[in-house]
Amino acid sequence: MNLFKNLFEVFLRSRHTARHFGRRPLLDLSSGPSVSRTVPDHLAHELLRASSEDPAAVLVRLKAHEDGLSSAEAATIRARVGPNEVEHEKPLPWWLHFWYCYKNPFNLLLTVLAAVSYLTEDFKATIVIGTMVVLSTLIRFVQEGRSNRAAERLKDMVSNTATVIRRDLSSEVAQDAERYFNVHLHTRPPQKLEVPIKELVPGELIVLSAGDMIPADCRVLVAKDLFISQAAMTGESLPVEKFVDRHHSVGENPLERDNLLFMGTNVVSGAATAVVLTTGNRTYFGTIATRVTATNRAPTAFQVGVNSVSWLLIRFALVMAPLVLLVNGFTKGDWTEAFLFALAVAVGLTPEMLPMIVTSTLAKGAVLLSRKKVVVKRLDAIQNFGAMDVLCTDKTGTLTQDKIFLERHTDVFGAESDDVLKFAFLNSHYQTGLKNLLDRAVLDHVELQTELKLAQDYVKIDEIPFDFQRRRMSVIVSERNDHHELICKGAVEEILSVCTRVQQGDQTVALDEAMLKRVLCITHDLNEEGLRVVAVAVKEVPPSKLVYALADEAELTLIGYVAFLDPPKESTAPALKALAMHGVTVKVLTGDNELVTAKICREVGLTVAGVVLGSQIDRMKDDQLAKAVECNTVFAKLTPLHKERLVRALRGNGHIVGFMGDGINDAPALRAADIGISVDSAVDIAKEAADIILLEKSLMVLEEGVIEGRRTFSNMLKYIRMTASSNFGNVFSVLVASAFLPFLPMLPLQLLVQNLLYDISQIAIPFDNVDDELVKKPLQWNPADIGRFMVFFGPISSVFDIATYCLMWFVFSANTVAEQTLFQSGWFVVGLLTQTLIVHMIRTPKLPFIESIASWPLLGMTAVVMAVGIYLPMGPLAEYFKLESLPLSYFPWLVGILLCYVALTTAMKRFYLRKFGWQ
Repeated sequence: MNLFKNLFEVFLRSRHTARHFGRRPLLDLSSGPSVSRTVPDHLAHELLRASSEDPAAVLVRLKAHEDGLSSAEAATIRARVGPNEVEHEKPLPWWLHFWYCYKNPFNLLLTVLAAVSYLTEDFKATIVIGTMVVLSTLIRFVQEGRSNRAAERLKDMVSNTATVIRRDLSSEVAQDAERYFNVHLHTRPPQKLEVPIKELVPGELIVLSAGDMIPADCRVLVAKDLFISQAAMTGESLPVEKFVDRHHSVGENPLERDNLLFMGTNVVSGAATAVVLTTGNRTYFGTIATRVTATNRAPTAFQVGVNSVSWLLIRFALVMAPLVLLVNGFTKGDWTEAFLFALAVAVGLTPEMLPMIVTSTLAKGAVLLSRKKVVVKRLDAIQNFGAMDVLCTDKTGTLTQDKIFLERHTDVFGAESDDVLKFAFLNSHYQTGLKNLLDRAVLDHVELQTELKLAQDYVKIDEIPFDFQRRRMSVIVSERNDHHELICKGAVEEILSVCTRVQQGDQTVALDEAMLKRVLCITHDLNEEGLRVVAVAVKEVPPSKLVYALADEAELTLIGYVAFLDPPKESTAPALKALAMHGVTVKVLTGDNELVTAKICREVGLTVAGVVLGSQIDRMKDDQLAKAVECNTVFAKLTPLHKERLVRALRGNGHIVGFMGDGINDAPALRAADIGISVDSAVDIAKEAADIILLEKSLMVLEEGVIEGRRTFSNMLKYIRMTASSNFGNVFSVLVASAFLPFLPMLPLQLLVQNLLYDISQIAIPFDNVDDELVKKPLQWNPADIGRFMVFFGPISSVFDIATYCLMWFVFSANTVAEQTLFQSGWFVVGLLTQTLIVHMIRTPKLPFIESIASWPLLGMTAVVMAVGIYLPMGPLAEYFKLESLPLSYFPWLVGILLCYVALTTAMKRFYLRKFGWQ
């Protein structure tokens, strides 16, 4: 839920500013005293007071009403207390954002170098280095600002609402009229409305059902088998039951009170009505958010890799710069000039554009994904999107149309039965929990006239809500106040476990082994037809009983089945084929019947390598499960914990696992996966756990997202490879020149200008094209590959740098201190052009400019920078940068060097490709 984890900002605001709540508990009940230290006494007192008071007193104190607030009252309170948001989610002020964009190791190092240049009165170097710092900071500031604004727009696509009870304004007017004119006016009853969570205010009445996130701190007013997961607050994995009155509350810890609900927790099962006590920063969650340092989510492999390369290059610069200083100082005797040159080398080895390139590429990827109806909640997830090689998904709505139709309603023996439809309708109509697709299909199947008659004949008495352990739910109705009828609907196996008799015509017979075998045979045949079967059972109960519990689901009579058809989507088969072509293995994890699931898989072209049931998983040890997840495709009749365990087993086998789900039972697996994928129509807890939200529940949309994620990742790899290899090669060139030349191979100012131009040429990398071959398989971060690439391609540029030294020394006789300007001008041009061309060489395994062409922005930036590089020594600014015009005879040599450089790099790339492959 956006209210609790503003995961959009994790990378948008850089890793230095992102503070968000991870997946570990915010608070541990076992910590005892730390609770009181963390939460202010006045808040604890208010919550305990609300827990101790009866519901009517709480409403009076909050100036609330039994039929809810009016819209005007809610607006007045909201104007006083503010929106229901926690403080840490507010956008950073621009000046603080600007500071964090500046504050990275690269800019800090460059600032130190600029300060040193200023103190040594090298003002030109100071200006160039300062320009590099300002350019890096400004570009990142602008890009991240755009990304933040784009993320805010994307967040608006994902709806998060709460159901509130509101009095209509007309009822207030009517009450005034009745008082003053002594007349009775008809007023509408309180209405249930969906409002944005941030608009909730204290005194609001909210309606809760299974799957809802608790949007504020609340006091329970009405509850029916209400079980809440408080794992986000306490770390306790088992749900706790909540009541209207205190049953088992002990101590002075508000979290132990069983009639209080807390922001950030969620409803596992049951239903309730509650009154909002506190909102936003005044909630228990909000107080912890502002007082306790949140634990960051563990860094991804990509983050670790980028950081390792960054610090490797920084350490490289810190080691090589003193070495260059010593070599030049001892060989040339001018320690001041040697120091400035070493300073420039350190600047050249600093990849100051890396944070901007990474952020820009991720942000661009997120915006492009949004156009494909994929909303990225956490930008770092894009890398996992591209690296994903196993996708675990549910069947309903993903492989199928998500439009379930009631195909049959039969008695126990398969004959059509209207009585079964009637009882199934009553069960679906009167349940107050989360109505799933099956309930909606039943309700849609019954004609309006019949629906109205049934609603008149039957009155609801009570209900026993659904949960994922029982996999059934019951309602108790009274037929014309004559007797009570318990109607139970659910999974066939679970219903049979509480049945003792079977309806056969007008009589009931015992459910013995022979009858059980017959029943299972009939339901098996229905499953073989691809129908999802739900059993219906009833029990007549004396009208004296008013409150029912789980124990009443016993000695039922099986009366028949409702069978549903969920046809496969037309897009599923091509989407599965496309995912397979791109190296993503799809596995189906479902709570549904294995026969129905297998049939759907065959219809959509998904090869069923094997089927494993939840009951079998229970008997497997971890090593057995690790083998089972590899060789099976369908996992059926699963509980939420089964799904989580399967995801963890796949991750343990080295896979990058995506999990796609939208139900309450999917939340644990969504959190356990490398990348959790949900949909905008999902329950709150599923959207809260997800990293990526699909605006359209389709595998085709997902496949497009995977490809875009890989394109984004590939462009980041280009810059990292290029920077690492180019800097590695430059060190060799500088050391050789420093050891053998009687003068500096390039002045500090020239080296800084060259580095600045090179940085500018890389700004367009996030907008580059990516070869189709590079997105056909999962892309995973491999630090060893980066190191190998750096060592392999870095020295190539050194070969041509040394060739340039020889050219300028022997051919153009630039071999004295008096001729050093010509030498430096010649190497300035060659060094800049080879550095600028390297991105085109390593951006693709194909032949550059012929088999694979870069995007127009990158081509244009390359051409501009190369033209400027040639213009500087040839134009009027040459003297300012201590360069000089190169003779025309130099340029044929330049063309030859560049062509040889391209040829050798291409040949070495082919060798590298054959030996190590290309990612």
